[in-house]
Amino acid sequence: MLWETLSAARDLGRLNEVASVAARYGFGDLVRRIGLAGALERAGHLLHSEATAELATLSPPERVRRAFEEMGPSFVKLGQLLATRVDLFAPEWIAEFEKLQNQVPAADFEAVREQVEQDLGGPIESVFPGFDEVPIAAASIAQVYRARLVDGSEVAVKVRRPGIRPQVEADMRLLQRLARVLESESPDLRRFQPQALVRQLQASLSRELDLAAECRHAERIAASLADEPALVVPRVYWDHTCERMNVQQFIDGIALGDTEALLAAGADLPELARIGARAGMRMMFEDGFFHADPHPGNVIRLPGDRLALLDFGMVGRLSESRRYQVLDLFDGLVRRDAGQVAEVLLEWAADDQMDEAALLQEVDAFIDHYHGVPLGELRLGTVLTEITALLREHAVVLPADLAMMVKVLVTLEGVGRRLDPDFDMASEAEPYLRRAMRARYSPKAIARRGRRAAGDTISLLSSLPGQLRHALRALRQGRFNLNLDVERLKAFGEQVAHSANRLTVGIVVAALIIGSSIVMTVEGGPTLLGLPLFGLLGFLGAAVGGVWLVWTIWRSGGGR
Repeated sequence: MLWETLSAARDLGRLNEVASVAARYGFGDLVRRIGLAGALERAGHLLHSEATAELATLSPPERVRRAFEEMGPSFVKLGQLLATRVDLFAPEWIAEFEKLQNQVPAADFEAVREQVEQDLGGPIESVFPGFDEVPIAAASIAQVYRARLVDGSEVAVKVRRPGIRPQVEADMRLLQRLARVLESESPDLRRFQPQALVRQLQASLSRELDLAAECRHAERIAASLADEPALVVPRVYWDHTCERMNVQQFIDGIALGDTEALLAAGADLPELARIGARAGMRMMFEDGFFHADPHPGNVIRLPGDRLALLDFGMVGRLSESRRYQVLDLFDGLVRRDAGQVAEVLLEWAADDQMDEAALLQEVDAFIDHYHGVPLGELRLGTVLTEITALLREHAVVLPADLAMMVKVLVTLEGVGRRLDPDFDMASEAEPYLRRAMRARYSPKAIARRGRRAAGDTISLLSSLPGQLRHALRALRQGRFNLNLDVERLKAFGEQVAHSANRLTVGIVVAALIIGSSIVMTVEGGPTLLGLPLFGLLGFLGAAVGGVWLVWTIWRSGGGR
């Protein structure tokens, strides 16, 4: 595993940067535990692990957040992704990850101009007679400029940072290797599923690097909210949009996070909170495709108390079956049915060894805690936070789509209560949940599921005779094999194979030593430095085999 990490020489410098930052922030022990410190030192890179006195006073979440900031764009995005995993991290970690900001120094405009003109196929002035060279926002992946088209339309031009893709790809190779090392070498970190998180990050970054995909997301959400006059999604100018650049309608307004400016403009804050909540509920529970980063900076107020949604780089998806599971969860909470709630949670759990009785008991106590609480006094965000805390205690890892949904719901409630202290997220969600429940059991939906089940059954029955005939033929011909995949036996078999390989190499080394010794006593033949050449080659091969044998034994722990 270690040599695999070091095999890509092109990433060794980046590996050194990441490991050095981790060590500087007090995680040198982790670097050494996964075997990277020694490797870097052997590769000629010094690893300094002394943390400053100021860093020593920081909490672990603060140190991780600051380390991510120094490690660069991919790690900032990783932290933002971890901020959505309320099922894995305690609130103090989530709060710290949420502080990770994309605001970074802007890229040199000449490099940006060159890339934009490549994509446009001509001078930038031929498409944008007005183009402000100072970006209105500069993030780790892209930066946004205000411009004017030939017809006078004001637009926002989002440009991917020049050269960012190779850096992100190098970071992803590094993170994939580190995730494999962490899962194999650190049992404490294995429960966080590093490889699954890296795969989720890679998929998210792949979408964010494709700026045209962001526009497709925007148009899909715009179509689903077309009958909501209080919601606005920027228009996309596809003639000038590509993978590295997108052009959208420029919308000027007041960010929901600027409460003073909203009050000064005479905004109806409670109404804005309700509009935002309705948009989120509809996207999640009716369309199953939602804006996954609705922080106050991405939602702005327009005249007439309308809301504009911006930045669709991060989106979430909820399949029909997943929405049904969420409905079952909320329905069980309302009806105080601990068994139904626990059954949903067990469906989400990946660990077959979970103590179901203990989980059911805690779910029952959780539901009893909210017995008799009026819906208007129920804080949906608090309920979801407590459920995720319960899941963490039982090492239940939510599927990524559900973790993102929980995070969005908590964010929506937080924004709503900031605008209106009396905001009631549960009451806003109730009509959408009821409508989704009615749609689930409508005759049309039941008929659709029935047709699907009937089709699957007919397909299975029609293929069954052929499969039985094939199995019987294989049985008659003695080709019928029964395979049992037992993980412990598989691991034992691998250990036996490794031992056999070492034993074979040991025998070969011994044979080379004996044979070379005999050859050294025979006169004649080619020589080197006055010694028989073939004897020297034999001893050299024995030395190489012996070193490899000692190394593999030491790597497997046999040396300890």
